[in-house]
Amino acid sequence: MIALFIIALAVFGYLVYVLIKPEKF
Repeated sequence: MIALFIIALAVFGYLVYVLIKPEKF
């Protein structure tokens, strides 16, 4: 269960990073 939670955070963080720095896409 915890693993899925960590993966969800990683994916969410990645999406936020892409939104903040679209140039780095």
